[in-house]
Amino acid sequence: MMQPIRSLIFVPGNRAGMLERARSFDADVIMVDLEDSVPLGEKGNARDMAREWVPVLRDGGGGAGRRVMVRVNSLDTGLTRAELERVVAPGLYGVSLGKVESVRDVRTLDGLLSALEPAAGLEAGSLRIIPWIETAKAVWDARAIAEASPRVAAIAFGAEDFTNDMGIERSDGGDEVAVPRAMVPVAARAGEVGALDSPFVRFRDPDALRDDARRARRMGYTGKFAIHPAQLEIINETFSPSAEEIEYARRVVEAWDAAEAAGRGSLALDGRMIDVPVVKRAQNLLALADAIGQAG
Repeated sequence: MMQPIRSLIFVPGNRAGMLERARSFDADVIMVDLEDSVPLGEKGNARDMAREWVPVLRDGGGGAGRRVMVRVNSLDTGLTRAELERVVAPGLYGVSLGKVESVRDVRTLDGLLSALEPAAGLEAGSLRIIPWIETAKAVWDARAIAEASPRVAAIAFGAEDFTNDMGIERSDGGDEVAVPRAMVPVAARAGEVGALDSPFVRFRDPDALRDDARRARRMGYTGKFAIHPAQLEIINETFSPSAEEIEYARRVVEAWDAAEAAGRGSLALDGRMIDVPVVKRAQNLLALADAIGQAG
């Protein structure tokens, strides 16, 4: 199992103070942002600062070997190539591409990365891609986007830009994005990549964040973006198996092994029928716990 991505946090690429603070953030991925959080006049400065800060963040206070990505501007801006030429260097885990519309966008990015990796001393194909699913067209083609390149580690749902594309208002309840939000993890699973949920913008409401993250996990999301470091603990906790879940999964697998040894194809545990799908879920949960490093 690839190392899971439970939490990602945006850090504006032109803000040295915030980049310094990010060294202590407990996120699986630090996402240095060159897109929405950077004004047009600061794009060049942000490119240069991202190049400087990626290795610092990778090896900084959050632990050596932490993953650092850069979100580049969408291909239609004309900024993407120059950004990649600047930031593709040792220490970079991958890039996230905003406003992906098609398979062609992902393959174009793949080609750019393939051309830049050798000169940067990086192994061919090593940089990962996280495309943003933020339009009606992208939602409709999400599975194809997920499968467009072996570099794709996950696809991310962007609720704010999606509602803008649809010409509808964004509400706190989120009913207007319920259908596309549910479609993205299904497409991700079909494409065998991770699914990352849209940021929760009410960063001063931890209870609402916890409810929202739990809902996302039940939909099939494997992680979630944060916009504030205070959100990371809740996100990491929500997208990690709990101690109770791990213990129950172990009991299921042990009971199943014993039943198989006795020649039985099903069994009851705590008053519930246990069959093959239940066992597979338990095995997958234990594999996830091992990948996170919490199975102990």
